[in-house]
Amino acid sequence: MVDERPQPLRIWENNNMKMRKLLLSATVAATSVWTASASAAEIQFWHAFTGRLGELVAEQVETFNKSQDQHTVTASHKGNYSETLNAGIAAFRAGEQPHVLMVFEVGTATMMSAKGATKPVYQVMEEAGATFDPNAYIGSVKGYYTTTDGKMLSLPFNSSTPVLWVNKDLMTKAGLSADTDLSTWENVGKALDAAKAAGISCPMTTAWQSWIHLENLSAYHNTPFATQDNGFAGNDTELALNSPLQVKHIQALGDWAKDGKFIYAGRRNEGGANFRAGECMLFTESSAGYAGIKAEAKFDFAVNQLPYWEGTEGAPQNTIIGGASLWVMEGHEAEEYKAAADFLNFLSSTDIQAKWHQDTGYLPITTAAGDKTKADGFYDANPGTDIAVIQMTAKEPTANSKGLRLGSFDQIRGIIDEELEGVWAGDKTAQAALDSAKERGDRLLRRFEQANK
Repeated sequence: MVDERPQPLRIWENNNMKMRKLLLSATVAATSVWTASASAAEIQFWHAFTGRLGELVAEQVETFNKSQDQHTVTASHKGNYSETLNAGIAAFRAGEQPHVLMVFEVGTATMMSAKGATKPVYQVMEEAGATFDPNAYIGSVKGYYTTTDGKMLSLPFNSSTPVLWVNKDLMTKAGLSADTDLSTWENVGKALDAAKAAGISCPMTTAWQSWIHLENLSAYHNTPFATQDNGFAGNDTELALNSPLQVKHIQALGDWAKDGKFIYAGRRNEGGANFRAGECMLFTESSAGYAGIKAEAKFDFAVNQLPYWEGTEGAPQNTIIGGASLWVMEGHEAEEYKAAADFLNFLSSTDIQAKWHQDTGYLPITTAAGDKTKADGFYDANPGTDIAVIQMTAKEPTANSKGLRLGSFDQIRGIIDEELEGVWAGDKTAQAALDSAKERGDRLLRRFEQANK
């Protein structure tokens, strides 16, 4: 069974008043932008990246350290997203917290509730006298990490959205044109039939099943995943993930799994290895899969928009982001916050952010970085790499497609994963699984609400 209330997270969420008493006070004077800070400092940056993404983060840190002689950033990998969040929680309790902590998007509400543990980015920038414009960030990204009045709490860093990756060689083997319309799930179902008939062992797989096939499914069809504007309007929210649309989609995947057309590989991105190895024809994954697929795939591949179900009013709407943002932790010295401000501004600078977008497939988090990428001719030279940007920005987000801000969301995802695995194994219907996920998830939401009143 899923651990529905891990000890570190319970302590983190329930003891904010106690934690605030442990904080060091810091008086921060104004300083200049990242190119010319006055005081030297060493700061710790904890992140969750390995492989090619880990190499690219290391490259960014090295570039920053060489770009000036005032500060030194040391980057440390602390495990996957969940492990990195828990490492930050444990370190704070021990008084050994990093200056900058990468937290995946589902941890946003948890970080917001721990007000004494974090220093909002807008305050870090203001007190450092740094040039900082939250309106420079694209709306679909900025809204996730800001207050209702537009104050940025954490810095968007690696923001992605799910897309459909296609092995064009296996499409040919299945007797399908590489240009086959896969914009709808109805058409995807037909393509999977052809793949199975052609003897392809893995017609389709996925990464991050809850994020893609429930959270983004809901947003893309302008359907609520939870009440209270998906949690943005308050903590007194309930899950709404068992509507007819969501049940229809999960049952379709369950039927495909039973027929051997959908191959479940794991809760995170285990399916990525299968796709990159050339085993799977279709793969629903983050746009940031681009870095690994480009580096490893020995086949011709393409990227398509995430499919939608025909006849759903408002679909396709827009997908929502995944990835992570950077939180500045409390309890450090004034000059260290100046260094943190310099580093965060460096990461958002146009050239650095455009290169990050082009290298990884993550969204260009600023308008300027997207404009530069287009002007560089990158999208023309690499067809499909603008799909994620188009999918996120083609329509103005609604209350159902702005994003999700739920307490204990990492644990709720664990519950959803467990219930979905029951569907893929044929042990549960989609309706029963999603009803159970709602009931179990709502219990966690009530605990979170009570702990943060």
